[in-house]
Amino acid sequence: MGLLTKNGKIEPFPDADWNGWKPGRDATHQFVSVNALHVAPDGTLWVVDTGTPSFGGAPIPEGAKLVRIDPATGHVLRIYPLGPDIAKAGSYIDDIRFNGTHAYLTDAGKAALIVLDVETGHTRRVLDNDVSTRARTDRPIIMDGHVVEKGLHQPLLVNVDPLEVSPDRKWLYFGPLEGPWSQVPTVLLDDPDVSSTDLSAAVKPWADLPPIGGSAMDAAGNLYFTNLKDNGVYRRDVSGKITKLISDSRLHWADAPCLAPNGRLWLPVAQLDRLPMFHQGHSRSHQPFLLVSIDLR
Repeated sequence: MGLLTKNGKIEPFPDADWNGWKPGRDATHQFVSVNALHVAPDGTLWVVDTGTPSFGGAPIPEGAKLVRIDPATGHVLRIYPLGPDIAKAGSYIDDIRFNGTHAYLTDAGKAALIVLDVETGHTRRVLDNDVSTRARTDRPIIMDGHVVEKGLHQPLLVNVDPLEVSPDRKWLYFGPLEGPWSQVPTVLLDDPDVSSTDLSAAVKPWADLPPIGGSAMDAAGNLYFTNLKDNGVYRRDVSGKITKLISDSRLHWADAPCLAPNGRLWLPVAQLDRLPMFHQGHSRSHQPFLLVSIDLR
């Protein structure tokens, strides 16, 4: 992770040691593989470390974790370990959203939601391998006119990935990267005494969205998402109406949109499908890598 200073220089954030992990080293206080950054409602920065040195590999001991940081000072406020009962072999802890004293994460590898009690640090896996968290084989990821494959004739399947909490905090919206999205009451997610059967029965369809790179929801409940198929940015309003805002070939696998207070939508362009692992070891990425912002006002 890096911080761009006022003089245009990039410096490690929060420091060089946190960004200096190498195989064989203790990963407790070092990032192994950061997959998501998210600013909580209290202004603190949360870092999701998958703990997996290779995409799709097993998390290393002490590797999978959440790191809460004061963005103004870089001071690490707390580390939340995600042990082997939470980040399992094959897990890929993906993204995070907040609801009061609880946080929700997606496991895009082993298909589950993770519920974190922010105060106690206790974590639970829920909707484990549920139909709502599993990728469907009939919804392939199509980019540049071709199905994205992880191997020859093996379409890439990404389990539950994007998620958002409704502005009134009553609902969690979530789904596989390929869609569709579901909704579940947060009051049931937050209650450890709710059975897995009852929780699964409470899941309802929410939106039939296409394969997306990432999403962000504003205070009015409008969902902004990036459509992988056409390099587009779309808005779904609270009535369910979907509007295309922009489409540009440079927004190739734009991921993790971030809504800024000034009304701009920031989009890092990941070009994930162009990584060597999807092309027999050959990178097809186009440099420079872009960070794009769009004025939504």
